[in-house]
Amino acid sequence: MLALTLNVAFVVGDISVPEHHSIWLLFAAVVVNLVATVLKLGDRSQTGALLLATALVADLQLIASSLIWTFSDHGVGLDPAIMSTVVSLAAGALVANVVSVTLLVSDTLIAGR
Repeated sequence: MLALTLNVAFVVGDISVPEHHSIWLLFAAVVVNLVATVLKLGDRSQTGALLLATALVADLQLIASSLIWTFSDHGVGLDPAIMSTVVSLAAGALVANVVSVTLLVSDTLIAGR
C-alpha cells in the first residue's frame, strides 16, 4: 500500500514539468517497491506468484524511470519529452501497484469467508 501511495504522489502533476515531480518521491517509491518485492519472494501460492509478478513489473518500470532521470539530468537536462517518459514509466508502475493491491484485497476477502 505504501508503494502505491508513494507512486501516486510522484505521478500527480503536470507530466512534462520537472518541478511537479520530486526525485525523492521517486527514490522512495523505488526503495519501498524493492522491499515489497523481497517480502513477496517466500510465498509459494498462485496468488503469491501473481503478486510477485506485479511487483517485478513495478520495480522494472520504476528503475527504468530513475535511470532515465539520472542520465538525462547529468547529460542534456530534463526537457519536457524526457520528463514525460519518466512520469509515464512511473504511471505504468502505478498500474502494476493498483493490480497488486486489488489482488491482495480480493484474496483477503476470499480467505475471510
